[in-house]
Amino acid sequence: MTLTPLASSLSLAATASEATPPVDASEAIAQVAHPIVSPHDTRDYRVVTLDNGLEVLLVSDPEADKAAASMNVSVGSAQDPDDLQGLAHLLEHMLFLGTDAFPDSDAYQSYITQHGGTHNAFTASQDTNYFFEVEPKAFSGALERFSHFFIDPLFNADRLGNERQVVHSEYQSRLRDDGRRGNEVLDTLLNPANATVGFSVGSTETLADRPKGEPSLRDRIIDFYQNHYGAGVMHLAIVAPLSMDTLIKLVNDNFSAIPNRDLERQAITEPLADESHLPLAVEFKSLRDSRLVSFMFPVPDSILTYRTKPAGYIANLLGHEGPGSLLSRLREEGWADALSAGVAHGDGQHALFSVDVSLTPEGAKHIDSIQASLFATVGLIRNQGISEARYDEQASLSEQAFQFQQHGGAMNEATRLSMSLTLYPLKDVNRESFRMDGLDKSEVEELLDDLRPERMLRLYSGPEVESEQRTTYYNVPWKEVSPGIRAADPLDGLALPEPNPFIAQDLSLLDVHQERPEALIDTDQADVWFKADNEFDTPEVSWRFSLQNPQASQTPRQAVLTQLLAGWLNDSLNEHLYAARLAGQGYDAYAHARGMTLSFNGWRDRQDKVIDAVLEQLQHGKIDDDSVARVRYGLSRGWRNAPQDPLYYQGQRILTETLMSPQWSPRAQLKVLEGIDADDLRKYRDTFLANLHLQALAVGNTDADLVQKEAKQVISALSPQLTADEIPDLEVLQADNLATLTPDSSREESLLLRYLQGLDQSIETQARMAVLGKLLETPFYQRLRTEQQLGYVVSAGYSPLLRAPGISLLVQSPTTRSEELTKHVAAFLSGIPQYLSELQDDDLATYRQAVHDGIVQRDTSLGGRANRLWNELSFGDTAFDRHERLAKAVLDVTPDELLSTWSTLDQHVVDVAFDPGAKPSDTRDLKAQLPVLPEDDDGTSTKDDEKAAEAQPANHQ
Repeated sequence: MTLTPLASSLSLAATASEATPPVDASEAIAQVAHPIVSPHDTRDYRVVTLDNGLEVLLVSDPEADKAAASMNVSVGSAQDPDDLQGLAHLLEHMLFLGTDAFPDSDAYQSYITQHGGTHNAFTASQDTNYFFEVEPKAFSGALERFSHFFIDPLFNADRLGNERQVVHSEYQSRLRDDGRRGNEVLDTLLNPANATVGFSVGSTETLADRPKGEPSLRDRIIDFYQNHYGAGVMHLAIVAPLSMDTLIKLVNDNFSAIPNRDLERQAITEPLADESHLPLAVEFKSLRDSRLVSFMFPVPDSILTYRTKPAGYIANLLGHEGPGSLLSRLREEGWADALSAGVAHGDGQHALFSVDVSLTPEGAKHIDSIQASLFATVGLIRNQGISEARYDEQASLSEQAFQFQQHGGAMNEATRLSMSLTLYPLKDVNRESFRMDGLDKSEVEELLDDLRPERMLRLYSGPEVESEQRTTYYNVPWKEVSPGIRAADPLDGLALPEPNPFIAQDLSLLDVHQERPEALIDTDQADVWFKADNEFDTPEVSWRFSLQNPQASQTPRQAVLTQLLAGWLNDSLNEHLYAARLAGQGYDAYAHARGMTLSFNGWRDRQDKVIDAVLEQLQHGKIDDDSVARVRYGLSRGWRNAPQDPLYYQGQRILTETLMSPQWSPRAQLKVLEGIDADDLRKYRDTFLANLHLQALAVGNTDADLVQKEAKQVISALSPQLTADEIPDLEVLQADNLATLTPDSSREESLLLRYLQGLDQSIETQARMAVLGKLLETPFYQRLRTEQQLGYVVSAGYSPLLRAPGISLLVQSPTTRSEELTKHVAAFLSGIPQYLSELQDDDLATYRQAVHDGIVQRDTSLGGRANRLWNELSFGDTAFDRHERLAKAVLDVTPDELLSTWSTLDQHVVDVAFDPGAKPSDTRDLKAQLPVLPEDDDGTSTKDDEKAAEAQPANHQ
């Protein structure tokens, strides 16, 4: 995101104009074939190529409520000059900060925000992707501003130093990220001649000003842009509720002036790993209390065989979690709690096949045995696992998923499609991840031959590792150790998976639909709601069962036991239901303030088998010590690692813990967990199940008779005894005279989070606060990040706790102390009253509309719709129309009401501040003194329920 001086930008614009002058759409565009799409995808697709070589995929989607675009440029950190690591990333930042056509540094961002949109970009090793979405009526203006990134960027010298500092702040904000740290260790072991290997973020050191006599940093950026950015290496995808003719005209009008420059995507020819140095084993120190071992092998990039997917076939067998699987045996030994397999670090030609195992402390002592067991499993696949039947089973499941492929929001779709258009033939941009054309035994055998001990690169991370040897940028201690080939024997009992019994057979679509859920069962002890839905053209059903108990979380011990119970249920069913997950039957149990929810998402056919299995296990399954130990370890690891979480997340978490009740801190929960064992959980299960109220919702392509039948079976099994009135609400407390809160953190950055709480939870207050938050987003970001360079993580906006309205203003800085951040935030806020007093209704209208449209935006998947309706039901909104009433109230907000509301926000202000080494706040006594924030004006309660509570940042429910 950044700029350049006017004279240079004019010459750059002239060059672009001379290269590809605008022409009529009929002359500029060559139309080509359509991609292959799901049978139920009714959107209109068109691929066009402009005269300048830009390939564009257009998707006209009448049902989309946002219009989105994504431009993928085939250049990334792999093209960074050796003396300017991070240059591609810095260039990405620079393009956001002004163009010749729109010179203001916030012209693009403010326009997008004002019109209900969002935007971002990322730099990968071989691609840089820019994307946004906005209200359809504003799409033309957004596209015009966006297109000039690639025509006449300013590269303003006055902004270069600022944005370089922002890039440096981004780098520093990830210094304690174990993922980034591990990648740097891996980079030191890979082939340095491969262009994708090396430091890619950039810092003030790697992007320093050039010595005298050399081209300046700005000149190098412009040179990089002109040598790597051209229409021939760009792919644009657009998803919008506009006609195809309109989209074609918009593309031609806005993108024809991008110069071609005769560029091609650069191929990586050097191998990713130097096999002469293998086998190799390395250990490095993790900052989090976690242990992970990765077994990696150099292989061809899987993109080369995407039609037949030999790597996916092998990964499915290695990563299986059913009886006899590698993970199953490791879990039985108490050595591991998770395992994944697949291809990573691909560069188009080369990649690494990686098997990653999350270890227990005991497992870290047996890495050689785990390694031997991995190779034994590879041998098992080589000797017994290459079969048409196994391949066909995987292919049939993949085909089922493609047949009923659901699409996400417009921006995610556009980004996915622009990347896919870059990498795959046009016909496969929608189905490349689903395509399995048939088993090629030679491909599978060749890949299995690559997974040999002598070709292994093993990487272990754990908190106990110590070494004087450090990496360059993230200062990671690491050391080489013996690879342990043939140092141990494999585990016995390893086996390949049996045929999957959960594969759905009946995928017919029922002609059933209703606009809103209706109550099928309504008693004092249980209420069951149902919405027939065929809008998404998929034979799926989403079920939610909330098992509510008044003693689920009133104390830290109760909250921990409820989480243990949910965790045990998931863990104990993992082997049995893993095949169901592969067959499209999703299941999860999770704890929340009022109890535990059982969530099911999957095909209508055979879903009842999964529901029955879960209920049987919950009521009668054996709670064995090993399973409880695994769950206890997982919970304790998460709570011990909480001080290492991103600082902005920790700030929101302590705010939530303080202003919501019941809520318990990681430290409080960790303390009580130490005294709980399997016997305690066995007793708690009986107590929990004996005192339930049940609330349920089913949404999907099914009928009322089947829903009622399944619901009655659940009610009969659980026998709920309590009324809804016996279940306490999750309450939001009023922020009265709170001292500054300090999170329990071990981070090295500083933080200031200022929270302005509304006076009540009425719809009118929510509407006004939401509009105020939208007004603040861009100017706060522009002032504190773009101009004052206080940090990489800077944000402002509407931030409700459940339905209690509030506004958060947050700055996380690697160099500026919280006291100074407080002054900057206060200075910004001091100008808001004058800004609001001068605000005209016409100026406010676009912000109101943006907030309104965000509230009523359409559901993009069946699961998303189920979550929204479940959230509404959890608040007692049985008319399922509160979001519509809120959206209507937003359109009625006036400038005078905003000014009046702003004048009240100094009554309930909370500051969360942190500097390295600060002592954490004890919020227990603070909470006891706070009153409950007044309820909604319509009398509905703020019952939390799972997804409503989970939506709050840092809420561990």
